[in-house]
Amino acid sequence: MAALSGFDIDALRWDQSTFMGRLKHFFNITDCRTVLLSDSKLDEAKALVESCRAGSVPPGTTVEQLHYAKKLYDSAFHPDTGDRMNLIGRMSFQVPGGMALTGFMLQFYRTIPAVVFWQWVNQSFNALVNYTNRNAASPITPKQIVVAYTTATSTALATAVGLNLYTKKAPPLVGRWVPFAAVAAANCVNIPMMRQQEILNGIAVTDENGNKLGHSRKAAVKGITQVVISRIAMSAPGMSKY
Repeated sequence: MAALSGFDIDALRWDQSTFMGRLKHFFNITDCRTVLLSDSKLDEAKALVESCRAGSVPPGTTVEQLHYAKKLYDSAFHPDTGDRMNLIGRMSFQVPGGMALTGFMLQFYRTIPAVVFWQWVNQSFNALVNYTNRNAASPITPKQIVVAYTTATSTALATAVGLNLYTKKAPPLVGRWVPFAAVAAANCVNIPMMRQQEILNGIAVTDENGNKLGHSRKAAVKGITQVVISRIAMSAPGMSKY
């Protein structure tokens, strides 16, 4: 216990001013192995994190155990609310979930029914991810969620079906780009729509010590734009391979 006195469990393990530090941090909290753990295991990790924050660490607890508990906490619990996130919406599920969906969309793109079904599944998945990882300080109403989901799904389906029909007589290589184009178009709609409250009202801006300075719509637009670009870039290598 003495060795852990003054231990700050919320302090980041790696230097976030460097690329490698940020890379290690996000690799750590998006480790897909964490999705295999039970809810009880995750709740135990949360309890340990909260105990450490309160300055009451169970006897015999090691620093490594605290780091691991924080890893599980960050991977499974919402940073704003502290609530456990649904498994499919967690960022740690993105690699296995996204990989499977990408494979299905690349495999089943030749017929309209297949395109419609897999684009609908993919956009449902994306909408759940965007909602799960929303900024809880900017609440979104059920009506706005439905509008965002419907708009993004319609955009993806219209793009995919339209391009599918357009490329019927094109070389097979061109047809392979249909799923990627649909995903890219939908991302440009899904994410901003699901996080529209942040764009309209701004997000909280803090200094390096966490002190709130105010709200900024410009920061929200910049952040959401970067998310859209990164989502499209992440899907590009796999979906434009063939």
